[in-house]
This record gives sequence, structure tokens and C-alpha cells, in this order.
Amino acid sequence: MSIPRISSAAIALGVLFGALAGCSSSRSNVTVQESTKISKGQELTDLQRARQAGAINAQEYETLRQIVMKRPY
Repeated sequence: MSIPRISSAAIALGVLFGALAGCSSSRSNVTVQESTKISKGQELTDLQRARQAGAINAQEYETLRQIVMKRPY
């Protein structure tokens, strides 16, 4: 390895270890915020396409469709 490659690798490892060290927080709660809302219509369309493509079967489609329809938004 050449010296520039070693330096780049050392910097990359330093950044990685620095980021990992920041992850060791004593805080145990995690908050997730919504950033995107998808309409029921879009979800149902996506489900129908997944069903037609064979990504989900009829039973999975119906289960997921019922979940979407029960949502308040």
C-alpha cells in the first residue's frame, strides 16, 4: 500500500470509530418521527401492484388491506 492509501484508510477508520463511540449513549429511549405521509389510496395501489407482481399472496394482500383501511388518516 502506498502512503496516501494508508492515510485514507486510517482517516476512514478514525471517523468510523468516532461515530461508533458516539453511539454508546446511556439513553435507552428512541423517538421516531414521521417524515412522510402516504395516503390510503397510494398504499392500496402499492398493495395491489405488489399482489399483481407476486410479491405478496392474496391472504397477505387482504390482511394488509384491512390494516390500511382501519387507519384513521
